[in-house]
Amino acid sequence: MPIQIDYKKCCWKNGKCISCGCGKTTTKCNGCVEACPVQALERKKLVVFHADKYISCGACVEACSKDAISLK
Repeated sequence: MPIQIDYKKCCWKNGKCISCGCGKTTTKCNGCVEACPVQALERKKLVVFHADKYISCGACVEACSKDAISLK
């Protein structure tokens, strides 16, 4: 079952974090990307989902503090 990302809720926008106000373009937050054991998520301008790597573990859903990720 693939995931769905609600980009309106996601704190990664235009290549930077808007959650804490730091505006960092690095991956210093501890969220969905870091939780994924198979690197199926990647931060670019937005968070990108790589379906070919996805294993349906749900770790990204649990790690997202903004409830921006859900299972379809």
